[in-house]
Amino acid sequence: MPLSRLNEEQYVAATSKELQNLIIASAGTGKTSTIVGRIAHLLENGVEPSQILLLTFTNKSAAEMVSRVAEFFGKDIASKIDAGTFHAVSYRWLKKHDKKVVLKQQRELKTLFRSVYEKRSFGHLGAEITPYGGNYLYDVYSFYQNTELNTHFEDWIKFKYPEHELFAMIYADIVDEFEALKREYGFVNFNDLLLNFREMCKTKELGYKEVLVDEYQDTNALQGTLIDAMNPPSLFCVGDYDQSIYAFNGADISIIGSFSTKFPSAKVHTLTKNYRSTVPILSLATKVIEHNERIYPKKLEVTRVHDSHPPRLLAYDELFDQYHDIAFKISNTQTPRDEIAVIFRNNSSADGIEVGLRELGITCKRKGGTSFFDSREVKAVLDFYTLLINESDMMAFIHLFEFARGVGSAVAKELYLALKMLGHGSVFYGLYAPDESISNPFEKRKLNQQLGLFDDFLELGSVGKFAKCGFEDKFMRNPILKHPKLTKENATFLHDFYLLYRDLKGVREPRVIVAKIAKSEIYKYIAEYLSNRRALLKDGTIDEKQKADSLSNIARKMVLLEELSKPYSEHERFLNAMILGSSDLTQGEGVNLLSVHASKGLEYKEVYIVDLMDGRFPNRKLMQRGGSLDEERRLFYVAVTRAKDILYLSYAKYDKIKKLNFVPSQFLYEASLVPKDEAYREMVLKEESKEE
Repeated sequence: MPLSRLNEEQYVAATSKELQNLIIASAGTGKTSTIVGRIAHLLENGVEPSQILLLTFTNKSAAEMVSRVAEFFGKDIASKIDAGTFHAVSYRWLKKHDKKVVLKQQRELKTLFRSVYEKRSFGHLGAEITPYGGNYLYDVYSFYQNTELNTHFEDWIKFKYPEHELFAMIYADIVDEFEALKREYGFVNFNDLLLNFREMCKTKELGYKEVLVDEYQDTNALQGTLIDAMNPPSLFCVGDYDQSIYAFNGADISIIGSFSTKFPSAKVHTLTKNYRSTVPILSLATKVIEHNERIYPKKLEVTRVHDSHPPRLLAYDELFDQYHDIAFKISNTQTPRDEIAVIFRNNSSADGIEVGLRELGITCKRKGGTSFFDSREVKAVLDFYTLLINESDMMAFIHLFEFARGVGSAVAKELYLALKMLGHGSVFYGLYAPDESISNPFEKRKLNQQLGLFDDFLELGSVGKFAKCGFEDKFMRNPILKHPKLTKENATFLHDFYLLYRDLKGVREPRVIVAKIAKSEIYKYIAEYLSNRRALLKDGTIDEKQKADSLSNIARKMVLLEELSKPYSEHERFLNAMILGSSDLTQGEGVNLLSVHASKGLEYKEVYIVDLMDGRFPNRKLMQRGGSLDEERRLFYVAVTRAKDILYLSYAKYDKIKKLNFVPSQFLYEASLVPKDEAYREMVLKEESKEE
């Protein structure tokens, strides 16, 4: 049984009789085994599996733990455990009580947000600074939702960003209109899932006997209040303050730090036996992380006793010498490729390594960049598909029509609402059988100078300009063509949209739907648009080879997407798998190229940590934007503790392209891999002056 496999510390934690438990589980100390052991203990003591809630930070982690429980208790019992991310669990509960909830991803709601933002003008305020753009303001608002629990958004802006006080009222009004639109269409984003579920928890008995929280150090204020609202009889939290690396996303290290204060009778357990790394690797990690304040005391013990390699520092005269030499070292190592990881702090570092590996014919996969499902060409197909099964999804429509040249999100929304009016509530009726008695289906824009709202909607245009476009007569009679900003090019886009959905009508197989979308004229336009953008040179010309490569890559992705659709016979199941499950899927084989954040929770026999120069790692720019040296040091700790046997740390002294000189990372000094010199003393003095 799982409990019999635990060491003494893990066993004591897993079988604790206290109602609140915090387990400090440092890298490689067996936190997953401890959580599985705790679940086994609960089941063996009469707790029903449905009364156990396991909250993790990836669905993959939840599935892995439930699978390990199933090995001992069977799939029937394990499958009844409620397990998943905060968002997945919240979505299941909300969907159970409101079938109309429509979950939208961030990029879709950003498009809706921009459609509201673009109606605003800030010029009349005469401000000396530039207002936030629509995308950035959305991110600011999202951060606010995750971290601020009491203050109104307008007041929060004034306090947090006083230089933007002049815009605060307009920002807040944009947010209010955005939220009203979401309510009207039943849209919820990931923040809303937690907010709405938190409200449900206050009035509904969930029936959980114990809630287990993995990666507790990464919870943010909103997630913390959600756990509070659940108010479970028993709470079992597992985490490591030295691996708290998501402050940029709102994670609050004080939540794990104040556990004992919040729950005075809680038991704090510390797992000290490391099963992953060798003595020299763990010693290096400990030596550096101890420069951070110790929240809970801990001292790790290495359990591995065989011969070990000391971590090796690689110093290079020039930046690209570093990338090429590391690629060469990887080509000559005896370690299997999938057991090698190159960990980077900045994307540009990964680009250099990837080029070096490809030149030597070494395959690699990259995690931390743009994934298959995040690429715009794949998202476009899924938007077309979404509209096919849910024409009320305004966001999918807006996102697609942003590809049409000259059609921004605000105009796209106007087209959508006009079609809906022409179809008396149905966009497709508005497209194929419009009420031609409605001569002007376009909503008059509101006027409010104080909130930056101006009326720039001109008189209706004439459809005569489209007479030679070759559109069908029936389509030519549609009042939608009277929109004054509709050009021949984007009217053709709308006509191609019309033809595609007529072709898709009645098709039931997901595979056929994907294939038809990929071969349609409108999708060819999108592929051309994206490839031109990706091949655009600084002088405004197109690199034809790069464009051809881009078109070929898009075609390859369509083949893969069609392959992914083959096992599905139902539209909704296919879409859910693509949208909800995509974040846990990875592609490719070979050497692992990982950002530090993407490496968390993983382990490899041989690890290279690259570009350890001051300014790059620690990343001083991000520190200036709200990060901290402590957070950067925790990132270094996470990177180092991914290594089981072999660890290389590398830096370069010069960048010949940017003509920049580098000094070693502060962490290399702290690890005693570089003698402390004048450059180090200057770093320390700068940090001390900031603290004062």
